[in-house]
Amino acid sequence: LRTEASLHDALKNDEFLLYFQPKFDLKTNKVVGCEALIRWQKEGRLISPMSFIPVAEETGIIIPIGRWVIEQSCKVIREWQRKYNYSIPIAVNVASQQFADSSLVPDIKQLAIRYQIRPELLEVEITETSLMNDVEQAIVKLEQLKSAGFGIAVDDFGTGYSSLSYLRHLPITTMKIDRAFVNDLPKDSAIASTILMLGRQLNLTIVAEGIENEEQLQWLKDNQCEVGQGFFFSKPLPLDEFEEKYILTETAKIVRL
Repeated sequence: LRTEASLHDALKNDEFLLYFQPKFDLKTNKVVGCEALIRWQKEGRLISPMSFIPVAEETGIIIPIGRWVIEQSCKVIREWQRKYNYSIPIAVNVASQQFADSSLVPDIKQLAIRYQIRPELLEVEITETSLMNDVEQAIVKLEQLKSAGFGIAVDDFGTGYSSLSYLRHLPITTMKIDRAFVNDLPKDSAIASTILMLGRQLNLTIVAEGIENEEQLQWLKDNQCEVGQGFFFSKPLPLDEFEEKYILTETAKIVRL
């Protein structure tokens, strides 16, 4: 209860901030996107999402928090274009409850219009589990987002229901190899290989997350995985550090994806 009350205050008092983890093209080592990750700055210390997101999901406050993340990401995309003449897609995580909420699609469309950003610069990341709660409804929502031009990634694929029968019908653009499977590389590669093969068959971009060492990276490169993120490259960084490290070095170059 105390955490729930504090989360309401955190939204009111602007205590949340976004960190950004770069995604790299594994062939060229160039940054081709990033993932926005929320942090809570409370009384001078950073609180990890692990300790507050479950409470936020349980109490429903995840819906306004998730909306805040999407709005901030739109602001950042606009700022990068304005200040640096630079654009890469930002991926935002959408929790199950937020995905089920009827205002999600209109909210995303409205925010993209308000901040005048191209929809392909915002990628919505959903877990496989939230898709499976109501597949028919999920397909309708994803169709609306995809036809408006937004990217759609399935996170944690293979850790939930492995919805292979539905996968063909889901209008997604990207599939992520969960860190649990990347962790097992190169020794145990069966699941990662299968996801890469599926991705190729379905014409999806495959992103490996949680890359932590050279061996994992080498295996992914050898097996034609296109994009990767993880501590091996960079941990999530505060906005100014991310800009300094990855954007200022690329200034005046518009990345057209």
